[in-house]
Amino acid sequence: MVDKLVHINRVAKVVKGGKRFGFAALVVVGDQKGRVGFGHGKAREVPEAIRKATDAAKRALIRVNLRDGRTLHHDVNGHHGAGKVVLRAAPAGTGIIAGGPMRAVFETVGVQDVVAKSFGSSNPYNMVRATFDALKSQDNPRAVAARRGIKVSTLQARRRNTDVDASAEG
Repeated sequence: MVDKLVHINRVAKVVKGGKRFGFAALVVVGDQKGRVGFGHGKAREVPEAIRKATDAAKRALIRVNLRDGRTLHHDVNGHHGAGKVVLRAAPAGTGIIAGGPMRAVFETVGVQDVVAKSFGSSNPYNMVRATFDALKSQDNPRAVAARRGIKVSTLQARRRNTDVDASAEG
């Protein structure tokens, strides 16, 4: 399991003797083979907050379908609150083109080629949750073919035909 610290937030509570500081950590955990989760932990010390966040992330793992173990099957949108993200599948060799919090998610899930853009909120919590929303709606061709009651090869052939038609028109 690989874990990445995305964000640490320091909050202060003013008390009689001065200020009491607390810390909140956002951590993303993944196995780089399609499983990923994120967690949020709060404590009075940074290491304890990170440990709590890591434990929460390990309890909340989701499975993401990847094409060839390196990119997404299709383009997808996600949102959470005011944070919106667009994730696009990319050809081999593109790399991870994404902002900070999204980059951490892609590195831990095992995506090697993706183009992503975030709109609206730049709050790391909203960006991570919006990215997870997008990844959850990712479908693989086998699931789509089963849902529609056709063979995967038929689905792939139709996709290739529409790609050829689109390139001929353009």
